Amino acid sequence: MNIVERLTEILVKDYKLDPEKLVPEARLDELGVDSLGVMELVFKIEDEFGVRFPAEQVELVTIGDVVAYVQNVMTPPPATGAAAGAAASQART
Repeated sequence: MNIVERLTEILVKDYKLDPEKLVPEARLDELGVDSLGVMELVFKIEDEFGVRFPAEQVELVTIGDVVAYVQNVMTPPPATGAAAGAAASQART
């Protein structure tokens, strides 16, 4: 199951939202998810995906924002500097 499917499952099950309305441009507030609901959603996402949101405020306005943020948190940053050189060196051997 991918991120969108898992997020949709959470929103349908826990927020009783219509899956047909869960499109990337759908605003959470217009779906009835208020600021407290967004905070709860963040905790549910952390549990579901095994990720941690940073302490600073993250602006999640649309379904697409949530998906993009989870994808970003789950994707490891590219190796840089010495680590990248070592990885490239190992790949050639």
